Amino acid sequence: MNARLLFLLLAFCSSTAQAQTVAIRAGRLVDPEAGTAATDQVILVENGRVTAVGPDLDVPPGAEVIDLSRSTVMPGLFDAHTHLCMSVRMDRDRGNYYWTTLNDPVAARAIDGVVNARTMLDAGFTTVRDVGNEGNHACSAVRRSIERGRVPGPTLINAGRIIAPFGGQFTLQPDEPDLAEPEYAFADTRDEMVHAIRENAHFGARVIKVVVDDQRYIYSVDDLRFMRDEAARAGLRLAAHVYTTAGAHNAAEAGVASMEHLNGITDEDLLLARQNGVVAVFTPFPEWVLAQFRTPERAVTEYRAEIDRLAAGYRLGVPIAFGTDAIHELPGYTRGTLAITWIDSYVEAGFSNADLLRSMTTVAARLLGVEADRGALRPGMAADLIATPLNPLDDVQTLRAVHFVMKDGRVVRDDAARR
Repeated sequence: MNARLLFLLLAFCSSTAQAQTVAIRAGRLVDPEAGTAATDQVILVENGRVTAVGPDLDVPPGAEVIDLSRSTVMPGLFDAHTHLCMSVRMDRDRGNYYWTTLNDPVAARAIDGVVNARTMLDAGFTTVRDVGNEGNHACSAVRRSIERGRVPGPTLINAGRIIAPFGGQFTLQPDEPDLAEPEYAFADTRDEMVHAIRENAHFGARVIKVVVDDQRYIYSVDDLRFMRDEAARAGLRLAAHVYTTAGAHNAAEAGVASMEHLNGITDEDLLLARQNGVVAVFTPFPEWVLAQFRTPERAVTEYRAEIDRLAAGYRLGVPIAFGTDAIHELPGYTRGTLAITWIDSYVEAGFSNADLLRSMTTVAARLLGVEADRGALRPGMAADLIATPLNPLDDVQTLRAVHFVMKDGRVVRDDAARR
């Protein structure tokens, strides 16, 4: 066989394999937006996308059949606030990410990103938004590697360098003023804001993250509107870190795309955020996680305060996307298995199972701007899906036991024990 004929044969076999239809038999199929589950469904997948969904579909001859008839299938999960390229070591960093930024070079941060991306995907998170703390654009390299198929990972919306007033989230000293860079891009004037946003966009950011209020001088409403509009010119959305009451008010009034944390937000500003179309991304650390790096008294106080604000946002009808802020290396946990424990905080805040699933899928998909492709299982959408032993609409804790993950039509986890 000559070389040309061999090449054509291999190319044909490759294209045939890529075009092969996969038929998934789902015992139950959850529609998070509707909050319903249908039984005995078939999902047909071709070229990474769902082509048909229904109870009585004919399985094409030669299709690969995946039997999940004893499981519940649903769209893959979202984490709208994560930091893949940061791993805080409890023994070295004493639980404080400040030390991590000083100890880990960008190369190590990128490796952390690859490892954490894989474990997030294994846990069922098929799309994540990484909101910075990645050194010098480490997550852009991770995202590109995922997109090229070189490493496994979720769809990644990354922020690049966090933009902040001078000092960022650090307390700097006059003789070492550069310790917070390149972790942060300081921007206090309009020109500096434009430069920081455009630099991030140039180096691969898919969202712009700003720290509003970790210094005494905070970004004003006008500052945030200006950066929101400048980001929009690059096709990007603005995520605003807010911890204080004043910072939360400014972000809510400015109509940013999302507000992160919201520890100090008032009920009035939650209503203002809802009015202005802002999505809230609370990051309510479970109490047991807070206890790893807080005093027992502070862990309890901080946890109750975070749950109170999360419950208020839910009660007042603010759109809430699931976010974790998980950054710590803890014994017995991967980044993915740690992140899923945040569901307990949402349950504690009073979320129904259906609303929690929406927060983890459709609401987050709209915030990230990927709702046309991800967050649901309909014809034409990406085949991102997971399977659990039980129906999460009945028992949301089953999300801790994801045993099957498909990303863009490729099986990335399939536990034999499910059979």
